[in-house]
Amino acid sequence: MSHSDANSAPLDPKLLEILVCPVTKGPLRYDRATNELVSEQAGLAYPVRDGIPIMLPGEARKLEG
Repeated sequence: MSHSDANSAPLDPKLLEILVCPVTKGPLRYDRATNELVSEQAGLAYPVRDGIPIMLPGEARKLEG
């Protein structure tokens, strides 16, 4: 298994139902193309590594726009 395969492990839909943005406590949407959990309210995208969301603001990518 290559490194890129490990990063694209599927995210458990039940996990997505209970997770909220640690900054806004608002909802998240899973972006399959970038393998990130996106908080529109915070303007942040949290990475998902090996199927595990990394819900740390310091690890999040700022959204453009």
